[in-house]
Amino acid sequence: MNLLHPPAPGRPMLSVTIHDVAPSTWPACERVMDAVRAVADVPMTLLVVPRYHLRPSNHAFEQRLEALQAQGHELALHGYSHLDDGEPANWVDHVRRRWYTAGEGEFSALSQDEALRRLHAGARWFARRGWPLHGFVAPAWLMSRGTWQALDQLPLSYTATLRAVYSLPQAQRITSACLAFSTRTAWRRAVSLPRNAWVAARWHAQPLVRFELHPHDADHRLIRQCWSGRLRALLAEREARTVHAAVATLRQHGRNEPAWGARP
Repeated sequence: MNLLHPPAPGRPMLSVTIHDVAPSTWPACERVMDAVRAVADVPMTLLVVPRYHLRPSNHAFEQRLEALQAQGHELALHGYSHLDDGEPANWVDHVRRRWYTAGEGEFSALSQDEALRRLHAGARWFARRGWPLHGFVAPAWLMSRGTWQALDQLPLSYTATLRAVYSLPQAQRITSACLAFSTRTAWRRAVSLPRNAWVAARWHAQPLVRFELHPHDADHRLIRQCWSGRLRALLAEREARTVHAAVATLRQHGRNEPAWGARP
């Protein structure tokens, strides 16, 4: 399948995004990508972490990413280390940053200067490899006010939260349903299934539906059956696009709305 053909104007779209792409997670990421291909050979957006958990990258991993990018898949920036190294401000903040995200919400509480430093480091990492960079998605979709302010200073075309995609630099909001699973424990997996059924019941009118898949989403039978079945069904009525291509199409056709309250 040629992944580089242009999107059809006006047709609703879906995107498949692979999170936490790094050398140490690559075998699990490949299992997810293989599971996607078992449904259909669609373009995917890979969220790459330059120094995942402070570990270096390697040449073999980067060669594989370069080959995927050449085939029409998108590489986007997903933080720099994927680690939240700050201290929670209170117990609510502790629950959000240590329990909900397991200490991986890297951009959840950064100042503008620190967010900009890490964003620039990630952008330079992409540039040294000659990879185009259009999008940034924060780990766990958590972004501080300083991160939103720092994004104004980079030539990116989009960012995303759990509930929406934002066309940059104006931060215009594109309402976008998001299938996402938590597989760390059995009870999280059990809760993920009804949560995503609730999401699926409300996405019919949205121009972009997102499948936000994490490295172990192909390793649990019920989770894999849930997202792969919904992906198969939606491909009958929606076109699969990278997030960058979908945002460009929606921006061209004016399918966005003012981002009231986008910057906390």
